[in-house]
Amino acid sequence: MSITIRPYQQGDAHDIAKLYNRHRDNPNPVAGGITGEELERELAERDTGTFLVAVDGGRVVGTFGLFHNTGRRSARAGELIADMFFVAPAYRNGMITGRLFTEAVEWMVQSGCLVLRLTVNPANAVAFKLYRRVGCVSVGRTVPGEDGNVELHNYIPLILRSVFADLGPDVRAALGGLNSFATVTESRDDELRSDVRLVDGVRTVDYCLALGEFRLTASVDVDRGVVRRAEVTGPDGASRALGLAEPPYRVRAPRGVEPYRFASGGLAVEVDGDDGTVRVLADGHHGPVFVSTWPSCRADRSAGWREGEPRDLELAPVEGGVRVTERCGADEVTGTITLTDGVLGQDFTFTRRPGRIFQTVGLRQGTFAPGRGPARPIGLGLGVRDASEVVAAAHTAPPGGDLAWHGADWDVRVPVREPVRLIHSALLERGLAAGPDGVARLRTEFHRRDARGGAAAVAAGPVAGSRRIQLDASAAGVTAWKEGTSKVLRSPFPRTRAFGNNPRWSAGMWVTAEHSRFGRVGGLGWGVRSSAAWEEKHPLALYGPQEGIGFELTAPEDTGEPVRVDIQAPGSHEEVVLWLTPHTPRRTTAVIDSAGTRWELDSSEFRQIWAAAVAVRLSDGTWLHCRPADATGTGPAEAEIVLRTTASGLLIGCASPARRENAWLLSVHREPAL
Repeated sequence: MSITIRPYQQGDAHDIAKLYNRHRDNPNPVAGGITGEELERELAERDTGTFLVAVDGGRVVGTFGLFHNTGRRSARAGELIADMFFVAPAYRNGMITGRLFTEAVEWMVQSGCLVLRLTVNPANAVAFKLYRRVGCVSVGRTVPGEDGNVELHNYIPLILRSVFADLGPDVRAALGGLNSFATVTESRDDELRSDVRLVDGVRTVDYCLALGEFRLTASVDVDRGVVRRAEVTGPDGASRALGLAEPPYRVRAPRGVEPYRFASGGLAVEVDGDDGTVRVLADGHHGPVFVSTWPSCRADRSAGWREGEPRDLELAPVEGGVRVTERCGADEVTGTITLTDGVLGQDFTFTRRPGRIFQTVGLRQGTFAPGRGPARPIGLGLGVRDASEVVAAAHTAPPGGDLAWHGADWDVRVPVREPVRLIHSALLERGLAAGPDGVARLRTEFHRRDARGGAAAVAAGPVAGSRRIQLDASAAGVTAWKEGTSKVLRSPFPRTRAFGNNPRWSAGMWVTAEHSRFGRVGGLGWGVRSSAAWEEKHPLALYGPQEGIGFELTAPEDTGEPVRVDIQAPGSHEEVVLWLTPHTPRRTTAVIDSAGTRWELDSSEFRQIWAAAVAVRLSDGTWLHCRPADATGTGPAEAEIVLRTTASGLLIGCASPARRENAWLLSVHREPAL
C-alpha cells in the first residue's frame, strides 16, 4: 500500500464525490449524494486555501480541506476552517489521518494563515480524541449546537511561526524532524469543557509542545489571535523566554456598536452595527422571524449563516430605515434597509460584485410552499433536501414564482426575481444581480395571520394497568417508565452511551439548560449534561446543584391522568429543555400539531421538525403524547417541541424560555391523542 498525499487536481472531483457518496459517515452528507460538478462549485464558493487528497494507486481514499468560509462560518484574518476531512474506513488505522493533518498545518505555516478551526461531533469519540491529541482546544461553546458539532481551534502553527526566529539551530532541527503533531502536544482529556483560562482579564489557552529533547510552552490570547509569551526548556532543564514575532495580519475585534432599530406594523428590524446582520422581529413570535447576512465588500469573505466577522460599517438613518456602507480600499457596498407596509426592502449598490447573502426564515412551525409545489411542514429533510453541508448542492428556485412560509401568527413570502437557492426549507442563498439602474433589489414580505387555535384534541383511551416510573440521581433523570405493559422510554442505564450527537446519554428523560433555539451561532443543543452529581429530593424529584436545575414528576396512579413534569431553573438565561428518548422502533410514526395543523409523518421523512404538541408511536403500538401543561391554543407559542431522527433513534426536546413556567404533560394512549 503506497499512499500519496497531494493537492487537489482538476478531474479529482468525481472520484471524491463517489468516495463521499459511498460512506454514510462522511462529514458532509447530503441526502441523495452529490455530483462532481457540485463538489467543484463548492470548492470555488468556499474560497479554498488548499484541498489535499490521499491517493492509493490512483484511487482517492481521503481528503482534507482548508477554507476561508464554509457557508455556516467565515474565518477571521489569519484563520482557516478545516472541513471535508475524511478517510475511507479501510485506511483509518494507518498513517493517512495524521499525514493529512500534518501536511495541512505545514501549508498553513507557509501561507501565513496560522489558526486552524474545525468542527467535530463529540459523540464520534475516535475523531474527537484525535483532534484533542493533535492540539485542538475549545475556546467557545463546549456542547454541540443544532448541527450536532462543537468547534475546536488549533494554535500550533501560530506558536511555531511566532517563535521560529528565536528557537536556535538545535530546536529548529528537532522541529524539522517532526512528521505528526500527535507526538508533539501534551495530552489533553476528551472532556467537553473549555480550555480557556482568564489571565489578567485576557482569555488565554496554554500549550506545551515536545520538540525532540526540547520543551516549548506558550500562552495564546485567543481573542486577539497572538502569542502572549513563550519559553523553551532544554535537555539540561534550563529555560529561556523566546522573542515573539507578530503574525502577518490583524484580527479585527467587534466595536460593540448598538444595533440600529426601527419598527412598523407589529414588526421591528435590527441591523447589527458590527457585522451588518439584519434581524426581523414579529409580535407573537419567539425569536427573529427572519435573518439576513451582510454581503461582504470582499466576495471571498461572505458572512456565514451561523456567524460573520466584524466589519467597518457606516450606518446612517434614512426614511423608513437605515443605510449601511462598507468600504474595502477602492471597493464599496451600500445597502439601504427599509420596512414599509410589511415589506423588508434591501437595495444594494456596489463597485464590484460582493459576496453572497444567506437568509434564514425563523418560522419553526407551519408550512412551506416552494412555488407551485405542494405545501409541507417546515422542517429539515421535508420537501427540500438539506444541503447545508454542501451549499452548491442546494435546489435552485425557478424565477417568476414565490416562496411562501405560513406560520401560526405570520406568513413570510419571498418573490423570486433574482437568483435564489434553497439550502433547506428555511434557509436561502440569494445572489445580488444589479438591474439596469445599477441597483440590486431584494424584497421579503411579512403578513400577519388571523389568530387561530391549535389542533383539536382527539379522544383516545389511556393504556390500562399500573404506572411505574424510576428516577436515578446518578443518571440525572428517569431511567425507566412503564404504563401497564408499555415500555415508554429507552435508556442505557446503568451504562452511558452516545445518542445522536450526545456523547453522555444515560437516562430516558432528563433536563438541561440550552442555548436559544433561535440562536444564530448554534441553535438548540442535544441535551448534553455535565458530569456533576445530582441529588434525589424525593423518589420523583431530582436537583442538580451545579446546574441550578430541578424537576419533579407528579404521577397519579390512574393512567388516565397524564404525568406532569415541573421544572425549576431560576438561574438559566436562555432555554430549559425536557429531553426524552421514547421506546420506538427505528422507523415510526409521529403525529404533530404544527401551527394549528395536524400532520402525520413517517420518521424517515424528516431529520428535525418543531411542533406545539406531538404523539409518537411506541414499539408496542401505543402512543406517547407530549404537550405543554399550560397550552391554551392562543398567545405566543414560546413552549415548543422538537423531534429529531437519528441513527440512535428518536429524540424529543420540550423547550421553554428560561424564567417562565416550565411544565409538561406526558401520557400514553391506545391511539394518537392529537
